[in-house]
Amino acid sequence: MTTAATHLRTIATTWTDLRDALGAPTTIGAFGIGLRGYLNALEQYDPAEAVALRALERDPGQIGERPVPIQLRVYETMRTVEAALAECADAIAAEAQIEPTPFATRDWPAADRARRDARARADLADPRRWRFRGTTPRAPYTALWLLARVEHRPGPFRRLTEPQQRHIANVAAGAVGRIESLLDLTDQRRELTGQHPCACGGTIEMYGGAGAIPCARCKACGAIWTEQGVIAA
Repeated sequence: MTTAATHLRTIATTWTDLRDALGAPTTIGAFGIGLRGYLNALEQYDPAEAVALRALERDPGQIGERPVPIQLRVYETMRTVEAALAECADAIAAEAQIEPTPFATRDWPAADRARRDARARADLADPRRWRFRGTTPRAPYTALWLLARVEHRPGPFRRLTEPQQRHIANVAAGAVGRIESLLDLTDQRRELTGQHPCACGGTIEMYGGAGAIPCARCKACGAIWTEQGVIAA
């Protein structure tokens, strides 16, 4: 199985986890509330984006300040992945999808017109066809449609070219990267460059994800701490 196929299957099979995370508490994955909350606090939002996020977060009549919930990050990730996959499918279908059989014209032999029109209707309604639509389809559907193209499944399609294969692979890899990062499915390492240095002035590097115990380490003095506090200095 190619990497593109693996990534497309991952998107389809992890989508339920993303949907579940929409209503989950703010803790997702091994980073936990402490370190993940710390990372979230370091991120700066565009003012216009902050207004939009706050409108989604709560009713305008509420008072007091509340942090942007992690559910909104899940929502944005899902929306971004769905849009990227749909755009990719549109591009692939525009080049690789064979036009449906045309209906019989006025000069078509009358004896064969009904058969021709029946074939045209069936070809047009083929469920394997990608439909250029106004609404964005759900990611699992699009991922599986692209998977069928990558695996050269039968249908009204031309065989994909190498550039088309690469395009799908790049989009799928980017989507999986977003999903795995959000769901904490892979090892993570992040330097807090220029922000909140260690007391010694050194750069803090954070580790976690994929079930690992989250911790942070100063690259200068070697101090190590977890969400419970400093464990080595």
